[in-house]
This record gives sequence, C-alpha cells and structure tokens, in this order.
Amino acid sequence: MGSVKAFMPPQGILLIAALAPSHWEIRFIDENIHPATEKDLAWADVVFTTGMHIQRERIQDIIERAHQADKPVVLGGPSASSAPEWYPDADIIHCGEAGDATRQLFQLVDDGLERLPQQTILRTVERLPMTEMPMPAYHLINVSKYLLCTVQFSSGCPLTCEYCDIPALYGRRPRQKTPEQVVRELDFLAAAGAASVYFVDDNFIGDPQAARELLTHLVAWQDKWDCAVRLSCEATLALAKYPDVLQQMRDAFFTNVFCGIETPEPDALRAIKKPVNLQRPILEVIDTLNGYGMEVAAGLIMGFDTDTDQTPSVIAEFIRVSQIPIHTVNILYALPKTRLYDRMVASGRIVSSENRDSNIEFLRPYEEVVGNWKRVIGEAFEPKALYERYATQARKTYPNRRNPKHPIRQATPRNLARASSIFARLVWQVGIKSDYRGEFWSMFWTQLRAGRIENIFQIAMVAHHLINYSRDCVAGRTQASNYTHRNRPQLARSHQFREARPELVDKA
Repeated sequence: MGSVKAFMPPQGILLIAALAPSHWEIRFIDENIHPATEKDLAWADVVFTTGMHIQRERIQDIIERAHQADKPVVLGGPSASSAPEWYPDADIIHCGEAGDATRQLFQLVDDGLERLPQQTILRTVERLPMTEMPMPAYHLINVSKYLLCTVQFSSGCPLTCEYCDIPALYGRRPRQKTPEQVVRELDFLAAAGAASVYFVDDNFIGDPQAARELLTHLVAWQDKWDCAVRLSCEATLALAKYPDVLQQMRDAFFTNVFCGIETPEPDALRAIKKPVNLQRPILEVIDTLNGYGMEVAAGLIMGFDTDTDQTPSVIAEFIRVSQIPIHTVNILYALPKTRLYDRMVASGRIVSSENRDSNIEFLRPYEEVVGNWKRVIGEAFEPKALYERYATQARKTYPNRRNPKHPIRQATPRNLARASSIFARLVWQVGIKSDYRGEFWSMFWTQLRAGRIENIFQIAMVAHHLINYSRDCVAGRTQASNYTHRNRPQLARSHQFREARPELVDKA
C-alpha cells in the first residue's frame, strides 16, 4: 500500500502526549514505522513507552536502550497495567487509565525525574472522566503511514467472559466521551486524509442508548463528509438485537464490525461464560449484520477444555458456511486478571516456557492443539476458499452499504495517484507472480463488469495479506496466539536495524 507502514496508531500514548503539560517538548516515535535513534534518546529527559503483551520483548528492548542512554523509563498501557511484575527494569510503571496517577507522574517529571534506585508503581484510583479527555495528539502522526486511524468513544464492557481482562482493567460499566468530542476527532482525522477509522471501544454496543446518541451525530457527520471515511468497530453479537442501531450504523457508513465469536460449539460458549453468543443462532446474526452492509470479522479460539476430536472440523465448517472472509484464530492464552488465569493457577495448569505460544497446560497435547490450529488456518485461507467467501460478500453485503452522493469528488489527484500505484503492485504481485492469480483475475473481471472498482482493491489487498499470513502460520513462522511473547528469531533486533539504517528515521 505504498506509504502505509503500520496497522493503527497507538491511541493510548497519543492521549498521554495530549495530556502532558503544555511546556513539555514531545518527540513521538512509533517503532512500528521506524526505530528511535541514539540521538532521539540523547535528546530526551524521560522515555515514555507502552505496548500490549505480544510486544513484551520489544518493550524490554526499549527499556534497555533508554537505560544505555542513562534515561529513566516510564511504562504504561495494557500490558504493564495487567502484569507490572513482567517489567522489573522500568523505572516507573503507570497502572490503569489516565487519572490521578497521571497527574502524579507529570509532577515527578517536572520535579526533575532521574533514574531511581527502586521501581515506582503509580496506580490510577480516580480515572479522568472521558468527557474531560482532550483529543489525542493526532498532530504528531502521519496519517498516511497507517492502514486505519483510531478513535475511542467508550471504555469498559458489561460482560464477564472467562478469558477476557477488559472488566478487570477498565470496568464493567461503559463510560463514554460526548458525541461532540468524537466528531471533533473525526473531523481532524478526515481533514488529515484518513480513509478509514476504527472505533477501538471494548464493546461498541456495551451501552446501547449511548451508541444511539453517538450514531445520530455520526450520520450527520457522514452527510457532511459524503462517506469519504469508512467506519468500523468491535461489538458483541448482541448488536443484532437492535435494528434501529443497525440502521443508524449503515447510515453512518460502518462497513466492518469485529465480533468475538470464539467458537461455534455451544458447550464451549457456556463453559467460558459467553451466553451472549447463545441468544440467537450465530449464522442468523451474521446474516443480519450483512443485511445492513457490514462485513463481519470473527475472532475464534482453539484450546478450550471442551475441545474434542471434532472441534477443528466444526470450526472449519463454520468458516465455510458463515462466509466470513476474515477470521483471527488463536490458541487460548490465560491473561493475568482474568477468571481463566485464576482457574489455571488454582489447578496448577499455568506453564512458563519460551517455546510455547500458550501458558496453559491444555487437556489435550499442546502439539495437537497447535497442529489443529495450523490445519484450520491453512484451510480457512486457502486461496480458492477465501476468494469464494469474498465473492459472497460482494453479492450479499457490499450492495447494502450507503453510497456517497458525489462519488466523483473522491477521485482527487492524490487518490487517483495512490490507487494507480497500488493497482500496479497488485497486478505484479498477485496477478502475475502469485500462484493464485487465477482466483484474482476471476474476481477482477467479475467486479469490473459490475462496475465495483473499489471491491477489487479491498478484496485483492486483504486476501493477499491473509493468504501469506496463513502460509507463515502453517510453516511455523508466526505465533499461534496474539498474546504470546515467544521470541521470533526471524525478526532483527530494533537496535541492529537502527545502526544499519539510520537514514530512515523521521526527525519530525
């Protein structure tokens, strides 16, 4: 995709940057795009960093590099808040959301923070109300470097799924920004050139009435921008219970929704305490969402205690009949601060090993669980099967979406140049070099005859990624869980890259 180098900007640390005292000079670096240099570290008084569990190794690397420059490190965010004991080398750990701990942190820095003899942990007790949150420091990012931009409307989820740490970290009562705050952020991102914005809420429908109020404003916002920006979010399958909300989402140009389906097996859903997925047949819910123009992406998990010899086949069949193109399939991992983790500790089933992608002693052999995961991934993203699922979406979902009133206005010189360069790479990489070019050209001519040019780009790009991703999975080149911190030897350490390619660093 040309200039695109990363998936999403890090929403949390951009909020901290916006909250920081106005007299601070801030240099923001996203190491998904380019590494920090020795000059960057020498310039800093304090290094702030954050990350998720899967980035644990990289977080440790940042701490090490900052300490080599004799700079104190402040670590916050979801991984540190969930398991601060994993990061004994950080000088200060900020646990929890922005709030009273953040104010304490800023005061420590203003008082002249230096390397401390002992680690300090600051824990938020009084959260900053979301209605008082400033716009994240979006001005520090280059929107064109990201596939999706992000906005947060709410925090928290009322569900208590056994494997999920959201209730412990962010609470069960959803809290929201005002619609005016959200619209102001969307205006900034749209003006900066964002083509897609993902609502990073834990559960967009956690408070249905709040969602209704926001969507009223979002529909008006799309009227103003004429559907120049696609919206997407994460929600439970309970979303299908609210046809008025679904109609609003269609009118607000929500085109994609991620749903934690976890498993199509009812016994497993009961065991993991996810009754919301049993309220209506899952396939019926998917059809309902598709009817409002929203393509579903599904989260699936393997390795539950209820898994049987038939589970891989049941999941593979669900992928086939649901016709959902994108499935994130992981093996189960027990996150700290979850009921699953407590249960695994109590039963002596927590395993610590750098050679495993899960910390759970499964009831079935670990190698079997991983083997089944590879089988499901391989079948799900086999090119012919994947392109068939996309063909289904092109027939039954995409035509239900809202259309811009003036589509020709989106054909700006910048958009046309970008589309031309992407198309040239697609034709070369997929239409000529790939071993699934037949599927690509079949899709290409079908969509071209129907005049659905945008579908060609969307399907071809995402399918190319998923096919190559699945082949990496089957070959063992990537992890079977999005939470593991198992070392990946094929990835060069960031400081090695920094020394080799210093010219790539953006000094802005």
